[in-house]
Amino acid sequence: MPERTSSNQLPLPQSLHAEQLTAQTTKWLSQKPDTPPRPNPLAGQTRALSALQQALRSKSSFSHAYMALPAGLIAEDIIAAVAAEQDWPIRSRYDWVYLANPQDGNAPLCIWLPAGLAESAIKELWCLLESPVADRSAHLEAMKRTYASAPFVQYLEQVKTLGFDDLPGNELANIIVSHTQEGKSWVYCDRVTPERLFGDIRLQSIEGTISTELHLIRPGALLKANGATLIIDASELLLEPKLWRELKHVLKQQSYDWPQPGEGKSAIFYEPEPVPLDLKVILTGPAGLFNQLDELDADFTNLFPYFADFSAQFLPAKTPVSEYFGYLAYLEQRAKHRPLDESGLDTLLKLSSSLCEHQDELSLDSVRLVQLLEEADSIASEAGAAEIAANHLTQADFLQRFRGARLAEMSWQNILETQIQIDTAGEVIGQINGLTVVTMGGAEFGEPSRITATVHYGDGDIIDIERKAELSGSIHTKGVMILTAYLANLFAQHEPMPLSATLVFEQSYHEVDGDSASLAELCCLLSALSEVPIKQNVAVTGAIDQFGNVQAIGGINEKIVGYFEICHARGLDGTHRVIVPESNRSNLHLPQRVIDAVAAKKFHVIPVRHVSQAIELLMGLPCGAPDAVNDHSIFGRIQSRLKELHNQDLEKASFLQRLRKRLVGS
Repeated sequence: MPERTSSNQLPLPQSLHAEQLTAQTTKWLSQKPDTPPRPNPLAGQTRALSALQQALRSKSSFSHAYMALPAGLIAEDIIAAVAAEQDWPIRSRYDWVYLANPQDGNAPLCIWLPAGLAESAIKELWCLLESPVADRSAHLEAMKRTYASAPFVQYLEQVKTLGFDDLPGNELANIIVSHTQEGKSWVYCDRVTPERLFGDIRLQSIEGTISTELHLIRPGALLKANGATLIIDASELLLEPKLWRELKHVLKQQSYDWPQPGEGKSAIFYEPEPVPLDLKVILTGPAGLFNQLDELDADFTNLFPYFADFSAQFLPAKTPVSEYFGYLAYLEQRAKHRPLDESGLDTLLKLSSSLCEHQDELSLDSVRLVQLLEEADSIASEAGAAEIAANHLTQADFLQRFRGARLAEMSWQNILETQIQIDTAGEVIGQINGLTVVTMGGAEFGEPSRITATVHYGDGDIIDIERKAELSGSIHTKGVMILTAYLANLFAQHEPMPLSATLVFEQSYHEVDGDSASLAELCCLLSALSEVPIKQNVAVTGAIDQFGNVQAIGGINEKIVGYFEICHARGLDGTHRVIVPESNRSNLHLPQRVIDAVAAKKFHVIPVRHVSQAIELLMGLPCGAPDAVNDHSIFGRIQSRLKELHNQDLEKASFLQRLRKRLVGS
């Protein structure tokens, strides 16, 4: 539980060193295997693999699985690798055939046959029906022994005395599923339509007459995977709700009934015998979709109790790093790039970690990493290099960022041209540089934002202009309420606070949300209340709790870079600083140009744990005790001002009381 921290308990923090601003790869490189590892796209996925393993072991029809795949993982590669590693079983593999029903031409019979024998069985059945009835006995017995299928044997008994003329229609059979060779133990349905998933029965028009025949029965992925495992893209499946309802019905009944041809729009009645099912179904999609299905459909977790949650991050603290080198071997196989030299491997690990925004994690975003490696390989090829070096990867990363930086540069240019006012020098009372992340046109970048506060006589409330203008998101509003509670706890515990304040993001014309500016807003308010100026060469980001503790926020790297670019363009002089939450230190992955500036002491990144540390860095005075009255601390100056206003209120009240007595006495 958070505790109130005294401003006297924490020393003034120091600027971070350059090596603290990005991941240190030495600890990972020291665990590189001596021999080339086996390509492994499943590195660090032990939890998810365990769920799938148990789902495949369970034979119940209520034991299917949901495979949650982050966007950067390549589904086909993951599925193939899991199936190979776990040796997914084939529960039952048969050929499936529809045969003409001697009793009803509109109800073909569904027959299973041993895998790979359907074609030869139908040929022999054809020969049997062509031969004289008196000569069929030996052939019939041989077929019963060769094709050990109870439904097929029963069919042979039905037709043993019949000829082609005795069978309805013009066709004898349709082989809908045949296993002519050893196939995969799974089928992946990534483009989900009724026809691709379930199959269909087509119609034909002959001389104006609409009809259907055996050869117009076409199977979908469901029947092709019968006896094995079917993987379905859940996002595609749910585009048509009726497909989801049909799939649930099929899994519960463990059989598939064909719909009427033409979906009941024609007058044709054609009802092939249902196909019995014995298969495992795995849905793939984002984790959020699993939660939605769980919430909206009571049947969902009954049918899909196993949640295989694949991760987009590799955690070296919990998994041997040697596994990640197997993952890199998989990326090399996928991207077909030339080998990495030592510097290239070091840089790749740093860039991989930066994708996670955590210095102790590595990325499993295969798509992003393959794109990076392919571009680095192209750069190395143009340079005539036999291996990918650090400079090739750095250039590829720069080019990827450069191509998406147009909107960011336009935004920064507006600041440099003072169309948007951001001061990076001097001191101002009630004004501070906050840091925000802007998402626009698919690009995400950081930029400083000028926050101002004014104070006036009032009843202690804080007017958030963003909220009044309906430009404040709910989380930002919550942040302002928290800092209001912090101030009330400091200065209004025993008597009302006679000052009110207004707070605003200047030149902001879109909705402001998130609580990452609450530290900056609080410092701005304290500056206005104490009438102590804030240094404008410092930018601030961080959230606070009701005790003034500084909490972690998102987008830390983009925010720092956004302020750095403005300061760099105006000229770094060694005084420019960014104040960030101490709890965000592990999230720092700054570009090399920022790291170089920090190493040269031209730019500083300072982590803080409590608002008191930020205040002293920004205003040059300590917070002091909340109940002190003096001029050499921020809280002391505020209390002095409040005491003066309170005394004025008492004098006014006393004057009014004396005046009232005189009026009553007269």
